[in-house]
Amino acid sequence: MNISLLTAAPPMSSAMGLLTTFVPLAFILVIFYFFIIRPQQKREKKAQNMRSSIEVGDDVVTIGGMVGTVVSLREDTIVIETSGDRNKVRISRWAIQQNSTPKTDIVAK
Repeated sequence: MNISLLTAAPPMSSAMGLLTTFVPLAFILVIFYFFIIRPQQKREKKAQNMRSSIEVGDDVVTIGGMVGTVVSLREDTIVIETSGDRNKVRISRWAIQQNSTPKTDIVAK
């Protein structure tokens, strides 16, 4: 009796080999999407909405840490007043990190 024939595993098909190779990779990509990419897209959308809703008179903080009040709005730039001396600085909209003015929702009656 030939023992090597009894203990040998059946040959694995090439499709099954590809499946066992790519399923874990696809699973890792799905995990990356839901835990890294999707939350980043949500944060970017929230920041873009905040930057587009800035109005004259709002207190803002820039990425560099400057604090000021919005004086003028343009399509891509914002002019802020930074101190009691009424210094005005023009910055890009993307440089706004935070809108410090609390928004109150007006309920229409």
